[in-house]
Amino acid sequence: MTTDTPSLVSLEYIPYLDEDGQLPAQFSGKVGVYAIFDKDKVLQYVGYSRDVDLSLKQHIVRQATKCYWLKVHLSDRPSRTILESIKDAWISENSTSPASLASEAAQWTDPIDATLTMTAEEQSSYKAGDGLIQDKLLKNIARRVEQEILAQLSDRGLKMPIRFNPKLKEKGLLDLKQ
Repeated sequence: MTTDTPSLVSLEYIPYLDEDGQLPAQFSGKVGVYAIFDKDKVLQYVGYSRDVDLSLKQHIVRQATKCYWLKVHLSDRPSRTILESIKDAWISENSTSPASLASEAAQWTDPIDATLTMTAEEQSSYKAGDGLIQDKLLKNIARRVEQEILAQLSDRGLKMPIRFNPKLKEKGLLDLKQ
């Protein structure tokens, strides 16, 4: 690990998932800056984290179709200023604007809002229901979206277990249980 700022182009591409359907184990508990690329190696997101592995898990759950390749720089000096400067350098080095700059950033970082997938019938039931009925409906919608996400991750070849926070499902949100 080093504090030098490597150029993004100088780093090797790492497959997001290894041949066993797992995330690269070397990033567990490590501090660093990472860039995520799609299938065609087009930059999609640049971020930094105090636990790169955990962040990568959350990103693949939220954006499975955009997470195929990585470039990672680990830091032994976990200063927000240093991490932010590396992130900014990588973004300015790139010719396209990744989601980390755009309004899409929330899709990479915030819990998944399952309520956005409500059908007209579900919206009507929600408006007509009381608090208990609404909570049950939100939980069922979150479970439906959870199954869709798990199927998508399975199609991608992910083999690691994914558990969502059950308390957030009652609010119609999905986020990894930590």
